[in-house]
Amino acid sequence: MHSERNIVSGKRNIKDVPFVEVFNGRLQGVVSSGSDIERVYVSFFEANTLDYYCSTNNNRPCGGLRGYPCKHLQALLQEAVISYGIEQVANSLKVPGDISQIKAIGDILSRTGTVKKEQKSEVFSRFLNYLRYLELSSDNRPLPEMSWFV
Repeated sequence: MHSERNIVSGKRNIKDVPFVEVFNGRLQGVVSSGSDIERVYVSFFEANTLDYYCSTNNNRPCGGLRGYPCKHLQALLQEAVISYGIEQVANSLKVPGDISQIKAIGDILSRTGTVKKEQKSEVFSRFLNYLRYLELSSDNRPLPEMSWFV
């Protein structure tokens, strides 16, 4: 798991969580395995219900899903907070209760829903699509689609 120091510095750890986005009513992304360079996890939290799921890039369920968000989901949430801020993440997920009282990741995790098994190949496809930008020649003009990467 990432240290609290990363949140204070505002620096994303793209080695552990190379892709995080708020899209289509979800906080979703790709999280590195940590133990196998060939494996990544596709993870998401759904807005409103805060239901969640995590599976490998070949659709095997994460072994850490045991009635609570696994370490991959927690890492995804942490990196989203670093990227967007806790208030924006809470608003995007439509976390129930008084948003002003949400001060830490644990405040969101304590309100999570249940496991919602769902294949999310579109998340992995979106990640691969963004990777193609790494192959472009360098240019000083901004690419709005790359704002998640910074």
